[in-house]
This record gives sequence, C-alpha cells and structure tokens, in this order.
Amino acid sequence: MSFNSLGLSEPLLKAISKKGYTTPSTIQQKSIPVILQRKDVIASAQTGTGKTAGFTLPLLQILSESKRPQNKPIRALILTPTRELAAQVYNNIKEYSEFVDIQSTVIFGGVNENPQIDALRRGVDILVATPGRLLDLHGQRALSLSQIEVLVLDEADRMLDMGFLRDIKRILLLLPEKRQNLLFSATFSKEIKLLAKGILYEPIVVEATPEQTTVEKIEQKVYRVEKDRKPAMTIQLIADGDWQQVLIFTRTKHGANRLTEKLNAKGISALAIHGNKTQSARTKALEGFKQGSIRVLVATDIAARGLDIPLLPHVINFELPNISEDYVHRIGRTGRAGASGEAISLVSQDEVAFLRSIEKLIGQTIPSEILPGFEPGAVYVKEIEAPRPPRQPHGSRNQSARSTNQGGFQKRSEKNYNKPNDGKRY
Repeated sequence: MSFNSLGLSEPLLKAISKKGYTTPSTIQQKSIPVILQRKDVIASAQTGTGKTAGFTLPLLQILSESKRPQNKPIRALILTPTRELAAQVYNNIKEYSEFVDIQSTVIFGGVNENPQIDALRRGVDILVATPGRLLDLHGQRALSLSQIEVLVLDEADRMLDMGFLRDIKRILLLLPEKRQNLLFSATFSKEIKLLAKGILYEPIVVEATPEQTTVEKIEQKVYRVEKDRKPAMTIQLIADGDWQQVLIFTRTKHGANRLTEKLNAKGISALAIHGNKTQSARTKALEGFKQGSIRVLVATDIAARGLDIPLLPHVINFELPNISEDYVHRIGRTGRAGASGEAISLVSQDEVAFLRSIEKLIGQTIPSEILPGFEPGAVYVKEIEAPRPPRQPHGSRNQSARSTNQGGFQKRSEKNYNKPNDGKRY
C-alpha cells in the first residue's frame, strides 16, 4: 500500500515524498482513512511506529479543505504530556504543512511565554500544547478554545501517569461540545478506555499491535550486576563496544547527574536531561546528542516519550523503572521506523521484582547474562567517589588549631561551670 491510496491531498503527498517516505506504517494505514471521514478515533500503537503522522496528516487535510474563519481562531488542539513531545509533534506539523496554508505553533512551560503569546495573537490553525502552559495562557486570556474543531490527546496514557487528568477535564470544559476527538496512545490500559468513554463519540478503535508489546526488532538483554558496580559496567560497555550514541535511563534526577559526571570523568562526553534542567539546557543537550557532539544522553522518564532520534542504536536502563509500562516507552526510543536496535538493562538484586513485572507485561523472558569481571559477589576494588585527604597519624594535627580548640573548650567550661543546667548545649 502507498500513501496515494489513503486519500491524502497532493500537497501532503508532496511533503511526504520530500521526507523520503514511500510506504505508510500499519497505524497510518488504519487511522488516516477513518480520521478523514471525520470519525472519532481511539488508536493504540507502539512508540516508534509512526502514529504522530497518523493524526497530523489527516488533520492538516481536514483543516486545509475547510474554510478558515476571518478571526483566525485556533481550530485544532493537540495535547501532549511533555515539552519534548510537544516540540516533536510541532516539528512534524511544520514539515508536513510545507505546501498547504496552515499555521501552527507550540506552547509549553519552562521558557519565556511572551514569544508564545505573540505567535497566538498572529493567529494559528493548530496549537500543540502541554496542559499546564495551555491553562496558564488561557487564564491570561491570551488564547481562546471556543472554536476548536479537532482535539487530539497524544500519549494519553502518559498524561494520566503524570497526573494531568484534572487538567484535561478543565480543558474539556473550555472546548465546544461538537468536535472531532482523536486519542492516541502507546498503551491501551483500562484507564485509557475509561477516559475515551467520557470524551469520544462512537469511536473507531484502531490497534496496530497487540497491547503492551515491544518492538520486535529491538534486541533486549539483561545484565545482572551489583548495584554499586553499575557505573563501571556502563563505562565498560560503552568503551569496549565503541558506542557513539547511547541513551541511558535513570530513575532519579540526581542519579542522572551523578552518572553523567562519572562518564565525563572517564572521557565519555555526556549530558543529563530531566525536569530540573531548563528548557534551553534540555534542548541543547538533545541537539548535541542528535548531531553527535554528545556521545551519551542520560535521562529520566521525562524523555521516554517524545524523543525522536533516527537510527538510535543503543538504550541502557541503568535502573529499571518501577512502572512496567515505562520500560516499553524507554526501549521504544531505539528500533524506530523499522530499524533494529539494542536495549540493555542493568539489574541488581533489589530490581528483580521489577524485571518480573516487565517480563509479564511484554509476554516474554528477557535473556540474562553476566559480564565477565562483574560476577555478583566477585572481589573487586571499589571505586571511590572522590579522592580523600591522607589520614594523619594520631597526635600530628596542627598544634595551633589544637590549642585554639582546647582554649575555647576551657573558656566555655569555666564560664558555665557554676551555672545551672538550663538544657542548652554549649
């Protein structure tokens, strides 16, 4: 099947051809025709299977074929859970809309709001937004959602995981009742189905793959290792394999920072990306990683959705996620668009329960290996976090410092010798 058979217009087909795509993915084949029929859709597809184009292409055609109101209102709203995903969706819209007269912009937190407000005032057809910044600017009367024709919830399961349900409900109250609704998600949980029931009208259900599965072309592997040896194993895997582009996931922001410092100390260029980083720092790190000036990107799960890195060969789970579904999204950063990829998980004894939950979710046992030199219980020289000053022999401390300390103690003791004990510490 070709894109020509999906009912897309010539300008969109021209943009698709310019990007080098010839054959639509399964989710695109199933979703594009029904969206063009103005049906509500709930679509489940693995990350990396082209679902963003699955809704942006028909959305662009619907808007380009309808008459634009004179006051240039926002006609389509795409909600995403993270800034990175919002930016990615917006970039795709810009590329696909090159030959159609459709204006779009993106808004999210962590950056100056004034350029975003200026773009909204000039008028846009499609707005890509994160919930928080959208509600903030609506509260400032910088935008109106009263003429929305199409609502898209992208990565809806992640929005629920991140606690956006209340914000989503508030946003729904600002939209016209009559509209087309599209709900796209990497997973298809009971919570998502319940959300869809309250939003969608007689939706067409589209499933490109079985629920909660992983991309078949990703080679998954587990290395059993003691917790405090994970940094050394990570460094050895990257160095021995001469890996030039590696995405590493940690569970915490501080863990990402610590690992980044250790990698850089060993001559492996690395940057961290997480919620404590400014948006400019996150963008700089991602661009450096894509362009090859940064060899390793260390991220928390904020980056598990929305990172579109072509032909990313390696993903390392430095720590397993405590939410099994996040494993699917993490490793889905590799093996995209039909390419192969490798996902390695470093599993310590306290993470075995997480591993079992993940294997149950994906319906397979992940092959487990032990890297030579990292056998559990093996004798090794423990790495020291930072060099410590040499320990001085007893009695060799600086005499003047010792005298000062002793004099201070004697003075306080003499001063308070006859005072009753009032509970204070001297």
